Amino acid sequence: MLFYEVKVHYERQTGEDNPGKVKETYLVEGLTPADVEQRLMEDIHAFIAGDIEVPSCTKKQFFEIIDAPDADKWYKGRVEMITIDEDKETRKCVSVLVAGSTAMQAHKNLEQAMNGYDCEIVSVARTPIMEVIRAVH
Repeated sequence: MLFYEVKVHYERQTGEDNPGKVKETYLVEGLTPADVEQRLMEDIHAFIAGDIEVPSCTKKQFFEIIDAPDADKWYKGRVEMITIDEDKETRKCVSVLVAGSTAMQAHKNLEQAMNGYDCEIVSVARTPIMEVIRAVH
């Protein structure tokens, strides 16, 4: 399956009788942008108070997506994968999406998940992703 980063703008009930315009980003698993948009609408339709706009739907590639049950934020980790072939060291950078309550917690979750790999964590940075919506397998 593929993942798409989907940005949506819509009116959402933010309090007593005052809908507010929100801009949110989701990472959604699906085969096509149309499939992804439909899956997202099913997931967030209860929050929508008016029109919805989808300004972008961009394919994203992650080496791995690491969830954590107590986390409420998503971070993008850049990891250098190291391979040694005939005495030649090769480094390839990959992106990993990792959940964490803080950047330090996300870094720790990434370290634990990458424990069996010969790699080096280059960076961990906060993303605007609100939620990861996976396809039902």
